[in-house]
Amino acid sequence: MIDAVLEVNDLVAGYDPDFPILHGINIQIKRNDLTLVIGPNGAGKSTLIKAIAGVVPSFSGEIQTGGKSLRGIRPDQLGEFGISYVPQTENIFRNLSVKRNIELILGLAAQKHSGQFEELMDLFPALSEKLTAKASTLSGGQRQMLALAMALAKKPSILLMDEPSAGLSPKVAEEVLTFTKSLTKQQVTIILVEQNVKQALAVADHCYILAEGRNQLDDTAKKMIGNPLISEIFMGRKRVAS
Repeated sequence: MIDAVLEVNDLVAGYDPDFPILHGINIQIKRNDLTLVIGPNGAGKSTLIKAIAGVVPSFSGEIQTGGKSLRGIRPDQLGEFGISYVPQTENIFRNLSVKRNIELILGLAAQKHSGQFEELMDLFPALSEKLTAKASTLSGGQRQMLALAMALAKKPSILLMDEPSAGLSPKVAEEVLTFTKSLTKQQVTIILVEQNVKQALAVADHCYILAEGRNQLDDTAKKMIGNPLISEIFMGRKRVAS
């Protein structure tokens, strides 16, 4: 029995109850692990993480953390459950400075949260050199770091991340994923949706593979590396569930 900090059981979700995208998904997220969710295009990966975050409706099944149901919550209520969500796009305020982005999330004037602000700057030294710059001028990797800083400003115990390496060079993607993994040492549990399978498996603890809105395979990330079933599922030649 794993120490599950979040559980998804028999989840059916999507945008239209007559045509759901997820068909009975089950996942268990172990505390302080980085759990990776992968699969071919249209697998339902982003729908899963959005359903957990309350962005996409859930029609049946259950999402629970700490014995409390997350079904039907609004995204602005995630903080009450110790959860932060980093969407793939529109995850920063591009027309505001780096400093103001973080201040807005902290919700206080800079001088009133200097301790927490400094903690974030210690964690993201590259951002400390860009505080007065508009967020729109940051590089792709820096924008993802700013989105992460804003998410961590809420001091979450669970972090939901949707394809943080999208559009980044392989080197920068590796840096972002490696940094993401380091957060588990600070008692942050991470659920990561990624298309960058090879690099993501290298930092993950556990991995779930979805296809056509259904569970296909799950195991430790270490055992998944080199598993021939992965390419077969991605190419559509193999389905464990239908």
